[in-house]
Amino acid sequence: METGQRAGLFQVNVGYNRAMPTQVSLQRCGDYSSENVMQAVRAALEPFGGMGAIVKPGETVLLKPNMLAPAAPEKAVTTHPAVVKAVAQLVMESGGKPFIGDSPAVPGFKMTAKKTGLAAVAEELGIPLAELKNSAEYKQGENKLFRILEISKTALEADRIINLPKLKTHSQMYMTLGVKNIFGCVVGSRKSQWHFKAGIDRVFFARMLVELYDAVSPDITIMDGIVGMEGDGPGPGGTPRQCGIISAATDAVAMDRVLLDMAGGDTENLFTIAAAREMGIGETDLARIRVMGVPLEELKMERFVFPQVVGVLMGPKFLQKLFIDNLTPKPKELRKTCTLCEQCINICPTDVISARNDRLHFDYDRCIRCFCCVEVCPEGSMKPSSPLLLKLVAGK
Repeated sequence: METGQRAGLFQVNVGYNRAMPTQVSLQRCGDYSSENVMQAVRAALEPFGGMGAIVKPGETVLLKPNMLAPAAPEKAVTTHPAVVKAVAQLVMESGGKPFIGDSPAVPGFKMTAKKTGLAAVAEELGIPLAELKNSAEYKQGENKLFRILEISKTALEADRIINLPKLKTHSQMYMTLGVKNIFGCVVGSRKSQWHFKAGIDRVFFARMLVELYDAVSPDITIMDGIVGMEGDGPGPGGTPRQCGIISAATDAVAMDRVLLDMAGGDTENLFTIAAAREMGIGETDLARIRVMGVPLEELKMERFVFPQVVGVLMGPKFLQKLFIDNLTPKPKELRKTCTLCEQCINICPTDVISARNDRLHFDYDRCIRCFCCVEVCPEGSMKPSSPLLLKLVAGK
């Protein structure tokens, strides 16, 4: 697919009409009852003209939830099925043809869909459930950092894309919100290649995520923040937290900036915001974002727990090694709960994890701290572990 071909599909995509003020809609929603979720989603879409202004009759609409791992909805690892169902129903009301699609890094798409409750939604509504399998080259042009991106062909061919992320922390990238959720449009087997290529350079990885988001260009992002996740997310090792919000925006960068402020986070730690600001993609200035619905000040969360994040590498290689060894968290298993299922071994892009004598072994000299193992551990037994010096510097 050549540069600009997909952009031609989005001539009414209000998210990229720079003449319009950047709006982020926030609505309260205290639980996942069908009635409350539908009411909150409808209200969140009102500033954008409702679903009918986004989806036209006959259009195919990819609903892109967060399907990280086969975890039950109450674990807050994935987008709750009640939110996906409400959005699908609104798309159908507008005459669109929705389908649910993602490409989890962990093999077993059908099992993940069943465990997360999304298969049941697809069956109830009679809509397709599609694993995003086949990659296609998306040529961005000479002015981009990544001239060619490999993106799911199914995602590229959809008439509309509705991005449905989950509000969560992320051990590598600080938080996984609207922009990061589009990484699911990269076919599962290709994700580890990007992690390997980026290594420990979070800024490099963030730039890729921002360019990928810009290329995919979802028509609207609707955030499931009713029950989010704090601590060592984004997998089962994190802690569910009642946040009580549904958010919507045509500019996911702006939404991420608002939600970061709501959680009390540091903009320099959310590398996708820093990358978007540098690259001029989306709105990163909170003063230029118009919050609609419930005022931001009324939704701010106290003592939201973020993962430990350390800045990017600088200086000569010998100093970088000292930095990695002494000031960078590393993955480590909790032996009491580890079942040696070997999902961490299978997902590791640098093959630094092995199982010997009924326990896991790590080659930390080659570990790139991508924390893919933390994401996929079904027991939540893999945790980021901070070296002693980092604990002293952080005052822990």
